[in-house]
Amino acid sequence: MNQTYNITLTGELIGEIERSDAIAVFAKLFKLPLDKAHDFFHKAPLVVKKSVDGDTANKIQQILEKSGLHCEINPVEVVETEQSTQVGVMNESAVEAQDEQSAQEREEMLDSESQTTTDPEQPSASFKGLKFEMAGQPDYGFVTVHVPAGEMLKVEASAMATMDTNMQMKTKMRGGLGRMVTGENIFVNEFTAANMEGEVGIAPGAPGDLCHQYLDNETIYLQNSAFVACSSGIEVESKWQGLVKGFFSGESLFLIRAQGKGDLWFNSYGAIIEIDVNDDYVVDTGNIVGFTDGLEYQITKVGGYKSFFFSGEGLVCRFSGKGKVWIQTRSSAAFVGWAHWFRPVKSKG
Repeated sequence: MNQTYNITLTGELIGEIERSDAIAVFAKLFKLPLDKAHDFFHKAPLVVKKSVDGDTANKIQQILEKSGLHCEINPVEVVETEQSTQVGVMNESAVEAQDEQSAQEREEMLDSESQTTTDPEQPSASFKGLKFEMAGQPDYGFVTVHVPAGEMLKVEASAMATMDTNMQMKTKMRGGLGRMVTGENIFVNEFTAANMEGEVGIAPGAPGDLCHQYLDNETIYLQNSAFVACSSGIEVESKWQGLVKGFFSGESLFLIRAQGKGDLWFNSYGAIIEIDVNDDYVVDTGNIVGFTDGLEYQITKVGGYKSFFFSGEGLVCRFSGKGKVWIQTRSSAAFVGWAHWFRPVKSKG
């Protein structure tokens, strides 16, 4: 039996490549969305190619290390019990092309591929949206967004934590009456990168997770306090839920409607879980973060009136249709109810 090998990405970088550029290269080679590549890269060391022969392993290693990604070749017997997850299928045509070309042609192709992927002025067509890095998840989410020269990023008021000195900020009103009525901040800050690329570090107010979605002429509805930031191609506005839905849900009378083409970031209290809805699904109103357009929803009670008053569950949101729902693992109202019993009480004596 011929010896086979696993290729393990160590997470270390070769040369002067930036970490964000290395993640972009990794995404291109393994045909992954940029956010998924980011998650995989930060789980390194991990196996990215399993059970290949020695020649193929060497070729893949050359491609990865030429792109600035350090990797190791290990016999299958050594690593099989330690790491069994393969990230994805590497672009086999790239490996075959390397085999057919001379060493000089191989160098030129890899150089060209690396420049196309890592140059922020010429992003690959397979990439969508702005480059960014997440940190502190799921407890205290923090996102750093790379804004290309001349581009603009919209950020919830008071959420900016850090920024480069070339970033220019303007404050504009957003949401109007809807935000004012619900007590939310009616302003949004716009950060524009002047002359060169700049970074903005964003820290939401609530302790919890952050989620990124790229909208391709799509719409997502968010609870009124969930919006964090978006790129310039996304329009954000308040949407009236209706008096019955808003009042009886125990949440805001307004939702945030984010629609267009670009990046959207939103946050939660607790961790965020994404759920695919194909028919009907029930979520407690206090745990909803957002949902996609196309889902219908109704506010209803759980069980009969006895359950409604004594179960502690109250009202729920019943979704129907096909789409996605994002929920948070904690409810601020439930936390307040739990903490209430531990508050210090001043003696009347």
